[in-house]
Amino acid sequence: MKSIQELEEIRQKTLQKLNVRKDRSGTRIVVGMATCGIAAGARPVLTTIMDEIKKNDLADVVVAQTGCIGVCRLEPIVEVYKPGEEKVTYVHMTPEKAIRVVREHVMMDKVVKEYTIGAAEE
Repeated sequence: MKSIQELEEIRQKTLQKLNVRKDRSGTRIVVGMATCGIAAGARPVLTTIMDEIKKNDLADVVVAQTGCIGVCRLEPIVEVYKPGEEKVTYVHMTPEKAIRVVREHVMMDKVVKEYTIGAAEE
């Protein structure tokens, strides 16, 4: 059993780690990994994104998973957050599309418009 003091130390260390992540100024890529996303193929999309980030040595990019994004019919969904820019939501993602998003949007600042939720809704 941990003492109150030990628990408080663990709490403080955890909060410091969370603050480090929160203060990052780089790009954040979020993949919807709820049941609907996984069933639609989100796991290979997530793996491909992580592989591309590693292959291109992109140290300022964080990849995260989230639950349901709320538009199950458009899964797999990937959201890209770049500092100072609006979030871009990509839908019906595949590993091949994920490679293009990392290379064009993340690395070259060129949104792949035909994969976005706006293009899908037209």
